[in-house]
Amino acid sequence: MKVSTKLTSIKIIENLYRNFKTDTVNTKMSLQKIVNRSVYLYCNNVNYKTEIDNTNNLLISGSGF
Repeated sequence: MKVSTKLTSIKIIENLYRNFKTDTVNTKMSLQKIVNRSVYLYCNNVNYKTEIDNTNNLLISGSGF
């Protein structure tokens, strides 16, 4: 079964991405996997959605994050 995908362009906070790469260097986790899993959980898990919605400490002055 072929899964349809959507090509998007996102901006990610540089130090978060650097930390992610460091944390996953010896694993099979990729940014693609984490994004797909995160979107899935956001749409299907009320507790996860609430936690994500209430996470505000990523704001950088002048950014839309």
